[in-house]
Amino acid sequence: MLILASTSPYRRELLARLGLPFGIERPEIDETALPGEPAAALAERLALAKARVIAKQHPHAVVIGSDQVCRAGTRLLGKPGTVAAACAQLAALSGGSAEFLTALCVIGGPQTRTLQVTVPTAVHFRELSTAQIERYVEREQPLDCAGSFKAEGLGIALFEALHSDDPTALIGLPLIALTRCLRELGLDPLGQAGD
Repeated sequence: MLILASTSPYRRELLARLGLPFGIERPEIDETALPGEPAAALAERLALAKARVIAKQHPHAVVIGSDQVCRAGTRLLGKPGTVAAACAQLAALSGGSAEFLTALCVIGGPQTRTLQVTVPTAVHFRELSTAQIERYVEREQPLDCAGSFKAEGLGIALFEALHSDDPTALIGLPLIALTRCLRELGLDPLGQAGD
């Protein structure tokens, strides 16, 4: 049994690409950053906590936890929650760069292993006018997305460039890293070698 420890529609859509049957469970955890916690450590801690909570409830399942943190300089940018906050985030990112750290944790398999990977994505934003930002936020309503954009939608038009080993990491679930972890646990979306 494969379980996604997230109710994010973005992660659910990405996992569905692999064609493996899976369930969804909401992990109830505190996502507050610890004082002075670095961005990568925060993303990794939250991905692990999400996976552990659900793995404890389903000890025979393979559980996937993931979390993403956006770092712009020394600032961490979370989900904006409001239109005003989304516009402010994009205004701050206009013409600049941010790093998105997407942490993945997979728990399960025959020996109940814990596999963790963090995939960075560097995003370079183009210069954006206030009117462009407001139109974008009105059209896509990215209020539940760290960094205030949806890369799988019109948000791609906000970028000059992006750099990552796994383009799905920016959307919230790094599928290249995930398929590697699943293979290690005996769940290959393409079947076993020689099939």
